[in-house]
Amino acid sequence: MRFLVKLIINALALWLTTFIVAGVTVKPFAEGDWPTIWTYLLLALIFGIVNGVVGTVVRVIAFPLYIITLGLIALIVNALLLWIVAWISGLMGFGLYIDHFFWSGVWGALVLAIISWLIGLVLRPLTKR
Repeated sequence: MRFLVKLIINALALWLTTFIVAGVTVKPFAEGDWPTIWTYLLLALIFGIVNGVVGTVVRVIAFPLYIITLGLIALIVNALLLWIVAWISGLMGFGLYIDHFFWSGVWGALVLAIISWLIGLVLRPLTKR
């Protein structure tokens, strides 16, 4: 249950991010509402896997940079993870597209983190079960 709620939170946050950040778009694998919903859920799953595996390794390796920059390097790391998700989904022929790494990627990662945090605050009672 907790996994599904977090997956839906990430998918919803990604959907809202595509409306807020101009350079972040999602191309569904087919036309219609259900394929679009499944595309966002699949992207949220890919983002969770990339964040769990690659993100952990990058954060451990970049730990000295976190100290030197007082944590601001996290924006670049999250943009890198978002860009990796876009690359993986692009290999499948659909999914997340980011125009420019720095502007769209960093702003997209920042907006995605803030929206996920806000939705997580609202839905926190559901993730406690």
